Amino acid sequence: MADPFDVQLARASLDLKAMSTEVRREIRPALRKIARPMIKDAKDNADWSSRIPGAIRLSVLKRGVSIRVSRRKAPHARAYEGIAGRKTFRHPVFGDREHWVEQKTRPFLDPAVQAHAHKIRPAMVEIIEDAARRHGYK
Repeated sequence: MADPFDVQLARASLDLKAMSTEVRREIRPALRKIARPMIKDAKDNADWSSRIPGAIRLSVLKRGVSIRVSRRKAPHARAYEGIAGRKTFRHPVFGDREHWVEQKTRPFLDPAVQAHAHKIRPAMVEIIEDAARRHGYK
């Protein structure tokens, strides 16, 4: 059975996509504000890296809110997050393709999202639905 907040969030996301650019611009600061603690935690979780915290960005897009890590600034972030679903990853030692090592992942985004999702999801739904009502969307 689907989580009720996921269903509400999916509907709110569709509402957001249907809204005019002006309305989305109006609610963008509120969405950023509620997600700020989550972004801070993600950056704190990655404080062992000199590049990853500075590469983490929050984007408010037409379809909703997205946390991104710049591939250009921190190309190693994806492997450390464990996006491939593994607990370890392999890489050559200082570029020497003859010697490879296995290293544990160090997730930083997922723990932050999980810790804040129960507060952020309902707040996002409320912000989007309120804006939709104020501007005549149903």
